[in-house]
Amino acid sequence: MISIDEFQEMCDDIAEKMPEEFFDGLNGGILLMPEEKPHPGSVPGRPLYIMGEYRRDYAMGRYIVLYYGSFSRVHRHAGRNKIYEYIRKTIAHEFRHHMESRSGTRDLEVEDEIELGRYLSDMYEDDE
Repeated sequence: MISIDEFQEMCDDIAEKMPEEFFDGLNGGILLMPEEKPHPGSVPGRPLYIMGEYRRDYAMGRYIVLYYGSFSRVHRHAGRNKIYEYIRKTIAHEFRHHMESRSGTRDLEVEDEIELGRYLSDMYEDDE
């Protein structure tokens, strides 16, 4: 896995390539946190981690958080190019949450809920 500094450089590079309009209303920007963040729906024996999340709160406004520790845990054997692609996909995913939040839609939230349902369904099928 790459260092957190290299990870930050990749995040910055990806963000610079995003359309300026995507940043409208994203007053907190993109934050990088060093920790891993297990998903609250994660089950023992098959952990699920949050790579990033879009947040809205009164203090910081709208912003995106990426979890270096989650990437390190899940993609520890991936090379630089793969890590870059995983970061790019995560940032794009969180920007979609941002754009949908601003437009009052929640299609991606529904898709995320469906994916979580698949994860949980796979867990129960494995137990049978």
